[in-house]
Amino acid sequence: MQNNHLIENAKFLSPKRNSTTATSIDELSQEQLSHFGIDIQSEYGQALFQMSRHLYHAQADVNQLWKVTNDTLAGLKHQDKVAYFNAKKFLSFQIAKILDTLQNPFRATYQSMSNQVGAGLAKHHYPLFDNVTALFSATPVVVRTATYVYACTEWVDDAFQGKESTHQIYSRLLNPTNISLANAIVDLEAGPYAQDYLAWNFNSGMAAIDALLSNVLSHGDVLIVSRNVYGGVYQLLHDYFARENRLDIQLEWFDGYSRAEFTAFLAEVKSKHGERLARQSLHVYLESPCNPHGYVLDIAGISKVSHSEGHLVMLDSTLATPVLHQPLQREDEQERPDYVVHSYTKDICGSGATTAGVVIGQGYRMFQAKGDSVNGYHWSKTMFWDVYYIKGAFLDSEKAFDVLNGMKTLEMRMLQKVINTSVFSHFMASHPDLNVNCHAVEGHANSELRASQMRNGWCCPLFTMDMQRADIDRDTFVRFFDALEPAFSHQVSIGQSNTIILCPALTSHSELDADTQQKGGIYLTTMRVAMGTDNVKALIGHLINSARLHIDPVYPGFSEQFMSPDQVDSLYQDVATRVMKQQLASLGNMQQWID
Repeated sequence: MQNNHLIENAKFLSPKRNSTTATSIDELSQEQLSHFGIDIQSEYGQALFQMSRHLYHAQADVNQLWKVTNDTLAGLKHQDKVAYFNAKKFLSFQIAKILDTLQNPFRATYQSMSNQVGAGLAKHHYPLFDNVTALFSATPVVVRTATYVYACTEWVDDAFQGKESTHQIYSRLLNPTNISLANAIVDLEAGPYAQDYLAWNFNSGMAAIDALLSNVLSHGDVLIVSRNVYGGVYQLLHDYFARENRLDIQLEWFDGYSRAEFTAFLAEVKSKHGERLARQSLHVYLESPCNPHGYVLDIAGISKVSHSEGHLVMLDSTLATPVLHQPLQREDEQERPDYVVHSYTKDICGSGATTAGVVIGQGYRMFQAKGDSVNGYHWSKTMFWDVYYIKGAFLDSEKAFDVLNGMKTLEMRMLQKVINTSVFSHFMASHPDLNVNCHAVEGHANSELRASQMRNGWCCPLFTMDMQRADIDRDTFVRFFDALEPAFSHQVSIGQSNTIILCPALTSHSELDADTQQKGGIYLTTMRVAMGTDNVKALIGHLINSARLHIDPVYPGFSEQFMSPDQVDSLYQDVATRVMKQQLASLGNMQQWID
């Protein structure tokens, strides 16, 4: 007689998993044959009975294997981890081989039922036969399907209840390629805490942000928002969520960056909206590094203050990527934001060919099976059921694959961008008449937070500079700016391999009125630079020649006030050496990889 725990694990494979009365694996196997109308006394029935018994035992054994792994993994030496991994890898091949072997009799039976003549010519083949070998693909498989074959009534019933994770129903909800990407971004972003987090992928960064806000906000809530957010987010908040006939969200714009500034602002907002907050909730939405200046906020400090008073924190970390900032890897959970958003469209994908976005959050806030409640959080409030399941802003498999490919080169691309940003911003800051808003420049108001918040103190590859101090006339500025092509690309989206420059007042932040633009430090001569991986010396040379061509004739000697070519060469060598040494140090010492 098998113990109850073994039987409970085995039942999960039964076509009557929710209604079975079986108390042993033999009874489960007999019940399975009866369910499909198979005579157990027949030769086929005997073979099927034995096979099903093995599978029920295997299901129980795999659960035991998972338990042992979970209990011992943290204390294993590295060589034992290698052994564990490869043993399980080969076990996976064995299971897949059994499936592949099953396909021959399976296909033969199907072919005998579907004679491809006459009207039968329109009947398609059964693709399940062709998919098993995809398990061995070295890269995630692009699954182009709208729907899926299901196993039996009780299994598909569980799928619609959210209790059958591998039984997918509709690609608008779940798709294997999409899930591969979700797992990959959680591993990158949460690191050692990845098991506590889940991600949902969306068709754009804005779709992800809209889904997050729709899930978190209730009518009449108060939302603190960091001042410098992407123009599209400003428009979504100001023109939709804050409208009285929509969600009537009360927006409060936070102009600071530090924990102390936020603490004071939070107290002010709570005092100001005391009556509203007696009925509604207050939440926090941050963008760090922010668009367009690239400034960083004290995310850990602001999160801790917010959580101490019971407020949720949402963070758009697109510009940092998990390479430059890893807010979900803080040891103190109170210092982590509740949700992290990325626009995959930018650096994570890096090609400029795909629009996509993601929201990452703690598992119990992202998904629970129907009827569950974890940490007092009801399943109906989870992002999956509340938003993702019904809005349809899913990410298709081709885009998910593009992002996964881009992630392979993310770290190396970001390293080069950090070097280029530091060199180019220091070069521009050497001119006395230019104002460079980049925290890479030592002494900048945001440089201390950059040093404390960002990995290795590295800078964000997005910043602004303006010519307000130079008092250059509009026509001269426009001619100079237009001449920056082709070295600098005149494009809107950021995060590609090429360096992109634009005037945010006229493009990315044109949704803001003139007063709001000025509060955000955005002027008509403000140029937003999104550094690429190109040769930064070639960029500098093109900029100097553009200034000689269009600015020097009107403002003599303007181009001569930058640092000298020799100084640029020395600057590049110093910056590149420092960054690469920091990267090498982060790889750890050899001993830790063999202990």
